[in-house]
Amino acid sequence: MAARILLADDSAIAQRLGERMLREEGFEVVSVTDGETALLRLADVDPDALIVDAFLPKRSGFELAEFVRETAAHRHIGVLLTGSITEPVDEEKAMASGADGVVQKPFGVVSLLEALTPLLEKVAERRLAGEFGSEAPPVPVVPISDEERIRAAVTVALDEAMPQMVELITREVLRTLRPA
Repeated sequence: MAARILLADDSAIAQRLGERMLREEGFEVVSVTDGETALLRLADVDPDALIVDAFLPKRSGFELAEFVRETAAHRHIGVLLTGSITEPVDEEKAMASGADGVVQKPFGVVSLLEALTPLLEKVAERRLAGEFGSEAPPVPVVPISDEERIRAAVTVALDEAMPQMVELITREVLRTLRPA
């Protein structure tokens, strides 16, 4: 089973590049554009690792790392914070927040895998050791607008429906293309 990554970045370019790199390496990837949505998606995605921009809008990567470490049901998740040349991440602050590491953007496949591979090994050890609770993760209390709540619900529904939609559309296209 492929490791599942929750990628949170408000830059569409960084998000798409990260998704492509990770998927080409065989990872399952779910992407979000802000910290509150990432927080809401933790329970349904149940990622092995969270790769998150330290300076996300609404909830920062630092806040997400703290939440992961303070919540028994998520404590096993590996957290990599990302920063850029214009917004470098203070590594001491990152580690104090509970992050497992920092990756500088723009990152290449090699640097990302160098940070991610040992982290995923540590996550597997945490899971085996039972270093997380078996109870359902608490729903975080976050003030969000109706639009954001709807966007998060639509994202969850689309993630769940996508395989069936692809199958249905494929069957219909094939049916249409077959000679009568």
